[in-house]
Amino acid sequence: MSLMLTEIAEQPRALERTIRREGRRIAQFAEKIRQQRLRLIVLVARGSSDNAAMFGRYLLEVETGIPVSLAAPSVHTLYRARLDLRDALVIGISQSGEGADINLVLENAKKCGALTLGITNEAGSAMTRIADETFLLHAGRERSVAATKTYTGQLMILHLLARALGRRRAVAAIERIPELAAASLTLRPQIEEMVERYAYVDHCVVVGRGLNYANAYEFAIKLMETCYVVAERFSSADFLHGPIAMVERGFPAFLFAPPGPSLTGMKELLAKLNALGAETVVISSEAAALRSAHRAIRIPVRMPEVLTPIPYIIPAQMFAALLAEARGLSPDRPRSLQKVTHTV
Repeated sequence: MSLMLTEIAEQPRALERTIRREGRRIAQFAEKIRQQRLRLIVLVARGSSDNAAMFGRYLLEVETGIPVSLAAPSVHTLYRARLDLRDALVIGISQSGEGADINLVLENAKKCGALTLGITNEAGSAMTRIADETFLLHAGRERSVAATKTYTGQLMILHLLARALGRRRAVAAIERIPELAAASLTLRPQIEEMVERYAYVDHCVVVGRGLNYANAYEFAIKLMETCYVVAERFSSADFLHGPIAMVERGFPAFLFAPPGPSLTGMKELLAKLNALGAETVVISSEAAALRSAHRAIRIPVRMPEVLTPIPYIIPAQMFAALLAEARGLSPDRPRSLQKVTHTV
């Protein structure tokens, strides 16, 4: 079994450790900064961590009402801009904690008046020395180049932070997430049977919206880096504004369709794709969406939308790892990649 599949299977335990070891610290941090009346949160990351940041943007804005921005690191690293970051919280997200550009943004943000926070898997990394506060993923060493347990660990930290800073308390049940993640792992036999059909696919689209928009990006990056499939990713709304024109008969389209506000739009898009002859694969617990798909990955437990991103990405991670093997590739050693990527 590949390291990637092994690490996918480790996620429920890693998530439980993260909740247990960081939950109280995050609550204390939130209480400490509550009096500062934050006017802005800025998230900075690259790669899969940037996809986690995209999820964090949606969740933190929904739960806290504070505007959240995704940083453009080049503004800091190439253009050396000085921003007004007073009353802002700048959060760097990095699996290794050694991304030079992410850390430089944190350093510059501090000079610009921001409070800085690091989210990383490495307790001894440079990020922990730069940020004012750091929260750890407790995922254990991740040996596969393709990030899996660190991605879901980052989502878990963002869940905890949103709950601690939030007003709506809609994420009160996040302690259920490790158990829901374990339920998603039971889908592996079904996915093993499914991937053979896609062994020769060279292009596809992945579509999500809202809290699962980040998962569309994450699934696509996994298909690109482990299977060498050209995987475009879109929100369902953006996909209708032009890109749908490329769909023809047999075109593979993967859709995240969780319950919640985005479901109606996803079902409408699914109907359009089916009418165009696309081959649709839907990840969902919702019978109406699953019935309309050519291939269905049925999430075994129905849950509130806010809890879905981690349980919904796990089948996608397994799909990418198993598809790589079906194509005769090693998901652990993608060509041209290494575990830590240095950019400025």
